[in-house]
Amino acid sequence: MTTPPSPSETVPKKKASSVRHTRAIQRDRSKRPTVAPPAEQIAERLTEIVHPATLAQLDYYRQLGLRERILTLPVMVALVLSLIWRQIGGVCELVRLVGSEKMLWIPPLKVTQQAVSERLNTFPAELFLRILTAVLPLMQRRWQARQRPCPSAIAWAQAHYPQVWVVDGSTLDALLRKIGLLREARVNPLAGRMMALLELGSRLPRQIWYTPDPTTHDQGFWPEILASVQAGTLLIFDLGYTNFHVFAQLTTAYVTFVTRAKRNLAYQVIQTFRQTAQVHDHLVWIGVNDTRQQVRLIEVLYRGCWYRYLTNELDPLVFPTDYVVALYWQRWRIEDAFNIVKRLLGLAYFWTGSENSVCLQLWATWLLYAVLVDLTDAVAEALDRPFAALSLEMVYRSLYYFTQAYHRGEATDVVVYLAANAQWLGIIKRKRKTNPSPPKLSPLTVFGEP
Repeated sequence: MTTPPSPSETVPKKKASSVRHTRAIQRDRSKRPTVAPPAEQIAERLTEIVHPATLAQLDYYRQLGLRERILTLPVMVALVLSLIWRQIGGVCELVRLVGSEKMLWIPPLKVTQQAVSERLNTFPAELFLRILTAVLPLMQRRWQARQRPCPSAIAWAQAHYPQVWVVDGSTLDALLRKIGLLREARVNPLAGRMMALLELGSRLPRQIWYTPDPTTHDQGFWPEILASVQAGTLLIFDLGYTNFHVFAQLTTAYVTFVTRAKRNLAYQVIQTFRQTAQVHDHLVWIGVNDTRQQVRLIEVLYRGCWYRYLTNELDPLVFPTDYVVALYWQRWRIEDAFNIVKRLLGLAYFWTGSENSVCLQLWATWLLYAVLVDLTDAVAEALDRPFAALSLEMVYRSLYYFTQAYHRGEATDVVVYLAANAQWLGIIKRKRKTNPSPPKLSPLTVFGEP
């Protein structure tokens, strides 16, 4: 976690981080082809998923005392989603486009740049969070209804646990000083910190939390996480969440966890379940006094280093050693999700500096992420390949080529087109060669599966 430097009496040197931030944005945008007007297929997909959830919030919209005007809730949702999805350069360009063409479910309308900018600053971001919360169960049901291969570790976990979740946090990038209120700032302030609770199999978010304080430690979100998890859940998190008091709470709540163990972990071995040249599986005591508890400590030798894991499932017959390690190594999926929302969908670039507008953009971006996951999963089903074998990034970038083919009359269905051209478009990930070969703990290939 990066803590922004505090101001000092003397003017500090210009920080390279802001330069890198700007260059990263430019680099990401340069990779994207110029997006053509979206084909009806894409607009229909967004409308089918998001528009009903938007209309369902109209009563609450009125309860907030928001008067009916041109920039109503359905209009704002359509504009914000279009702004992100189509990578429109800014509010000025958005106003120009909306004056001449349909944006999702709204017809062309005349609005001023000032009106849209003011609305982005003041429109309750809570409404976008409510829409996201309503859409996610639909996305999960669509994912469960599809048939495609699944990595063996995840398939095993889904057969043994009603929920398999992974949690992690990520610091949002700096607010650029071109924002009026920030021009006099000596450094670019960070936009805050988000915490995500994702379903491991589908990679769909279950909960997203936000704090404007970028220095908030991951453990500061434990109350929210504990309130969200249910009995029977398998929860995976990294060693930044190590807290023996919370470990005991999870056990009491019948929540199984898997995490990394710190190098300086103090423990006392009670029983050894497995001990080979590559794998150690022990039942151990950790903690002292009221935090003293039994857990399993699993150590795996990989590429000359010992990796250590903890779980509160004490029976290796219930939770085999191989699956403990394999499932933790699937934790990278949440890091991939952060990369998609921040770099691909533009959450590394904020329109304004207000907390409300940051939240609005945050919820809207995760909403689009969920729609992108749903589209990618549909393509995976059409190809009969695991979801993890496909690149979300290339599915997104390939929408440009589908749009062109659609307007030429060469394609009508986005899923069919992407599946038929998956190899050429780079949608199917290339297999990476590892050297040395990943270890096999028994029948299960722990590290080699997608």
